[in-house]
Amino acid sequence: MMASNSTKNTMLPVVDPPRGGGGGGGGGEEKVFKGAAMTKRGAYAAVSYMSCAVLLVLFNKAALSSFNFPSANVITLLQMICSCSLLYVMRRRKVIAFTGSDSMNAIDNAITLIPTKTLIHTLPLAFAYLLYMLATMAAVRGVNVPMYTTLRRTTVVFTMVVEYFLAGQKYTSSIIGSVALIVIGAFIAGARDLSFDTYGYSVVFLANITTAIYLATIARIGKTSGLNSFGLMWCNGIVCGPILLLWTYIQGDLEMTMNFPYLFSPGFLVVMLMSCILAFFLNYSIFLNTTLNSAVTQTICGNLKDLFTIGLGWIIFGGLPFDIFNVIGQLLGFFGSGLYAYYKLMGK
Repeated sequence: MMASNSTKNTMLPVVDPPRGGGGGGGGGEEKVFKGAAMTKRGAYAAVSYMSCAVLLVLFNKAALSSFNFPSANVITLLQMICSCSLLYVMRRRKVIAFTGSDSMNAIDNAITLIPTKTLIHTLPLAFAYLLYMLATMAAVRGVNVPMYTTLRRTTVVFTMVVEYFLAGQKYTSSIIGSVALIVIGAFIAGARDLSFDTYGYSVVFLANITTAIYLATIARIGKTSGLNSFGLMWCNGIVCGPILLLWTYIQGDLEMTMNFPYLFSPGFLVVMLMSCILAFFLNYSIFLNTTLNSAVTQTICGNLKDLFTIGLGWIIFGGLPFDIFNVIGQLLGFFGSGLYAYYKLMGK
């Protein structure tokens, strides 16, 4: 689907077009509508991320709950192997390039497909991803679901702080107000379940910090490395893949997978295939959304995605009791996310 256009259009550009050039300016970036600050590509990236994320959560939920698959780490590893395999084949067949200015025929390194210097430049991204993944896993295990969901909504605040220190990014009072509404809604939604737990709070806030660093690192390296989303995904995969493989082996996850009774069940294989395909498009849309828009926009999209996931999860899997505080909190979060989207769209 991505390769159907001419050679000049096969690459999906990632690096943010210059801002402040007035209107659509030299870059010719088409806006969502007249007077909007967000480009159509930015809006498509945000919507694509939310769509892929909701579907991926549902397929992962089916694998882990409906089939009782024992290891989330193995699912992550399979998704990473699938993504790297697809990227390798597409790059070798000259369907995509890894940099915005790449010649489709130029391959700098026969093994890594990119210059060694560029790969080294992206190491902080891989390190940030591993920290983010480990902290998130620990957070899920350390606290109950309502508390986890509530505290994870505060990630947007951490992201704003990290972006300020890393890139000097400042936000308007309108943006700050909409974020405050999201955070207030999150705490109202989890009000009945917020039993204080020092370890639980610490580990979730650590996950928030690592998530913020990861997203800010994507935005920063995406604009300094010369790589597009495919290039960033490739570097992240070839560095993190071997580490994750070793980790799953040490943890015994690979052995548990080989002994899994439904490993070759057609239903389970379909679920895993869909999970891997969706993970590829999800990772692409995360890199694209973060570099075209911002790390904070990506976090807000994550909050909106959570709302849709909760609704669909309740309809498909059930098990969510009605609670007025939860409903009010979710609505406040949705309203705050909508306000943020409006302000971002209008450039306020």
